[in-house]
Amino acid sequence: MKSQVALVIIPTYNEKENIIGIIDRIFQLGRPFNILVVDDNSPDGTAKIVENLKETYPQRLFLLNRTEKEGLGKAYIDGFKWALQSGYDYIFEMDADFSHPPEKLIDLLETLEQDEADISIGSRYMKGRINVVNWDLKRILLSYFASIYVRLITGMPIKDTTAGFVGYKKEVLQSFDFDKIEFVGYAFQIEMKYKAWKKGFKIKEVPIIFTDRVKGKSKMHGGIISEAIWGVLKLRFSKTS
Repeated sequence: MKSQVALVIIPTYNEKENIIGIIDRIFQLGRPFNILVVDDNSPDGTAKIVENLKETYPQRLFLLNRTEKEGLGKAYIDGFKWALQSGYDYIFEMDADFSHPPEKLIDLLETLEQDEADISIGSRYMKGRINVVNWDLKRILLSYFASIYVRLITGMPIKDTTAGFVGYKKEVLQSFDFDKIEFVGYAFQIEMKYKAWKKGFKIKEVPIIFTDRVKGKSKMHGGIISEAIWGVLKLRFSKTS
């Protein structure tokens, strides 16, 4: 199979207000990123917008339609499987809502290309700073102390343990049995990092400024937070794979 370079996986559910803009920005970066949008049957027509946009970006923009909304983790796993089958060397996770700055994809990619790490993380919390824009104090504190809690329980040397802006070398994803990934929300992000760290893969954080979405509706809810809190304890005391 011919090797591809880099694929950005963008999971979507009702992101019609953001999807064209984020795709255009990534393709303007001047690096060979392709994009796979994984849409969970968005009622707002996000998938149709992407389908039409494929004519503008042939062989660079791809769409994976899922029949129902099963959670972020399930969407990413389907995207990972597609990426590995398609022969990509570097695979990235990224939100559609511009909370993750597209230009930082270059830093994440170069970190992997230069063998500085096997996993690169766009981190909100580095050098004692909280680089978040447009969050209220409650959400900032919840996220920041959640990351501290995860570090204390797991022992991972990662500042932003719940980060969703992540780049992987293909070898990392090839080492996973995706059928044994348990979580679908914030805990999915923690589980991927924890299991990769336990496998001995090198992880490096790259500072970013995280900006809360301006358009569209947040997918955050109490169940996601609860899953993360209890999921970390389960991860810590279970066998990794």
